[in-house]
Amino acid sequence: MSGLPARLVRLNVGLLLYGFTMAMMVESTLGLDPWDVFHEGVTQHVGLTFGQVVIVTGAVVLLLWIPLRQMPGIGTVLNVIVIGVAADAGIAVIAQPDDLWLRSLLLVGGIVGNGFAGALYIGAALGPGPRDGLWLGLVRRTGRSVRLWRTVIEVTVLAVGFALGGTVGVGTVLYAVAIGPIVQAFLPHTQVEVRRPLEADTRA
Repeated sequence: MSGLPARLVRLNVGLLLYGFTMAMMVESTLGLDPWDVFHEGVTQHVGLTFGQVVIVTGAVVLLLWIPLRQMPGIGTVLNVIVIGVAADAGIAVIAQPDDLWLRSLLLVGGIVGNGFAGALYIGAALGPGPRDGLWLGLVRRTGRSVRLWRTVIEVTVLAVGFALGGTVGVGTVLYAVAIGPIVQAFLPHTQVEVRRPLEADTRA
């Protein structure tokens, strides 16, 4: 189904799951993706929860879209809010395990679930997240490669987050290696076909 209500449901389920799986990785204490290393590092220096830092960071990054002339969608705005709320809810309900094998399960489940959640909200085609939109805008404005800008941005936030005390570990490496293939595997099953208005008029 590709109608707007169905896409909104898909978007919000994806965003909620994305935030919850972020919480799973946080509670595994085995390493986070670059942006979450940054978010966790910031929480150690300000009086905000992890999810609140995710929301504030998303809002600040969204402001950087203005000079890039990048236009947000409804999915962009919901991304800023819903993921942070879901992450805090997940952290509140997930108990941090003592056993390494349970923490490893949390990590692997978080990464796989995060990839599926990302495919869901990307597949809804209602606007990129603020962080993805940042590198998309830089690619469009500069003509340089996606690989360059994603690498520059993610290495920068990883380094800053680590310096602030964010958790870098095996999960950071595993996420970097696995998340692309996981999203790619799920995306054909979650992506909607959105007809352009002209196409819709022609077929009416």
